[in-house]
Amino acid sequence: MTTGHTTKPTRTSDPVRAYARAVLSGKSVAGPHVRDACRRFIGDLKFGRARGLRWDLKAAQRAIDFFHDVLHLNGGEFEGKPFALLPWQQFVVGSIFGWKRDDDTRRFREVYIEAGKGSGKSPLAAGIGLYMLVADGEARAEVYAAATRRDQAMVLFRDAVAMVQLSPALASRTTLSGRDDRVWNIAYIKSGSFFRPIASDDSGQSGPRPHCGLIDEVHEHKSPTVINIMRAGKKGRRQPLILMITNSGFDRTSVCYEQHEYGSRVASGMVDDDAYFAYVCALDEGEEPFDDEACWIKANPSLGSTIENNYLREQVRQARGMPSLESTVRRLNFCQWVDAADPWISADLWCKCEVGAPPIAQPASVDGADGESKWARVVEDAQRERDALFERMKGRRTAGGLDLSGTRDLTALAIACEQDDGSVDALVEFWTPKDTLRDRAQHDRVPYEAWVKANFLHASKGRAVDYGDVVRRLATLDAEFAIGGIAFDPYRIKYFERDLDDESLSIKLIPHGQGFFRAAESGLWMPRSIEQMEQLVFERKLRVAFNPCLRWNVLSTVTETDAKNNRIFNKRKATGRIDGLVALTMAVALLLEGKNEREPEYQIFFVG
Repeated sequence: MTTGHTTKPTRTSDPVRAYARAVLSGKSVAGPHVRDACRRFIGDLKFGRARGLRWDLKAAQRAIDFFHDVLHLNGGEFEGKPFALLPWQQFVVGSIFGWKRDDDTRRFREVYIEAGKGSGKSPLAAGIGLYMLVADGEARAEVYAAATRRDQAMVLFRDAVAMVQLSPALASRTTLSGRDDRVWNIAYIKSGSFFRPIASDDSGQSGPRPHCGLIDEVHEHKSPTVINIMRAGKKGRRQPLILMITNSGFDRTSVCYEQHEYGSRVASGMVDDDAYFAYVCALDEGEEPFDDEACWIKANPSLGSTIENNYLREQVRQARGMPSLESTVRRLNFCQWVDAADPWISADLWCKCEVGAPPIAQPASVDGADGESKWARVVEDAQRERDALFERMKGRRTAGGLDLSGTRDLTALAIACEQDDGSVDALVEFWTPKDTLRDRAQHDRVPYEAWVKANFLHASKGRAVDYGDVVRRLATLDAEFAIGGIAFDPYRIKYFERDLDDESLSIKLIPHGQGFFRAAESGLWMPRSIEQMEQLVFERKLRVAFNPCLRWNVLSTVTETDAKNNRIFNKRKATGRIDGLVALTMAVALLLEGKNEREPEYQIFFVG
């Protein structure tokens, strides 16, 4: 892997300060969070003394010079050449090692770096780890390349090993354990220190006491376990450092997004944390990287050095021709957080299907009593649109879809009807256990309590959904819409049938296969149903009553494809709950199945 210039840049009086000023003056183009980080740096030069901070240019320059004077790049045309830091990398390294506290220890204890793929984050982190191994004056320093899996941790560690092998100064002072690509430890005997990979799934690993913890690909971490392991062990160190590097992700409930948001707020001054440094690359609001190349450098600060414009042009060209790649390209190459790794559908397309959706947030222009009144009218207008959709559904041929839950998921009931022009109107209702509402709201990172208050979500008493509540609501909806049948996911259906019997409600239940194989009883299967839903969405023939819970479900959904390109919804890989979309898709499929001239292949069950 390669990064950086190969010629040592001209020494400036203060390269870190120079970069910050260049960004703030517009001479160097950078995104909003990087501009905030530079503004924070300049502000701390003026006012940091009052908080016990001081800028040590000599320490900053020593760390910057270590890269060019000691380290060498590896791979391709850069093999063996000096590792000269780019201006943005000088800003990061200089900030980490140049800011001090009154006790002369380093100011920053945690660092978060988010930048586009190919920016050279891993070699930069490996270089920082080697500096802290041999040049930081720490006795028995423990330096770790940490990840959830060992193979993931080895990516960054291999960069460090290559740098040692290519550096005469390091090769003569350190000892490698293992051979070739199986090196597992770098020892600095002089201070009793080591640098090695570590993973949360390593067995028999004693508790680490990191002087430096390097955490790669944070967007792939499913939990904060690795970060917590590093944090727990640093308490015995005088000036430890946890360095996190990553691409942008897709899961807004993840530990990576937590760091992204926290780092952005710290850089902007919204949160005071003098021990935290963030360099978060991002585009400015409204910028479209598929149309405007001028914004590319904001997400790719090494553009022109480790990554070229032609490479990004190729990525954009492929993404335009292959929509399934768009999410990946936006996330990895342009630092745009997307709704899912491989989203089923874009937010823009889905929102055009919604009826009665109020604006996302109350605008500032409606402040005050008069403003509140105007906002209330906006909300009322949205409700009237939904009510009008309900009225259009009455008297039409309808079908339902039912996805039942246990104690944690949502139970969802969808009703869909067909209009004369072939379009479909639909609504989806949700149930969730009341007793665990607050805990699950924190876990899922969505406002369940607010949705219950606004009647977008029903809360059943207890720790599990009471299917009797669902049946009673179904009876009310059946009286209004004369539901022709309900397609269902077989999970827990026998319990639902008991409540149907108890309420003496007769309704057709039609099984709907969820996997890649056609359901023998009905002929309904998810790959075909997904295609039907997509066609309605793309042709703007689907209208759905707005429900924020349903929108969250839809934008959390990802698909899984088999060898024959059949697709199903993948609950395990989704970034949130998807039960509402599953119910709606089944309802639409059953509705459209009724259009077939042939006799239905499914068996009808009479219940009650």
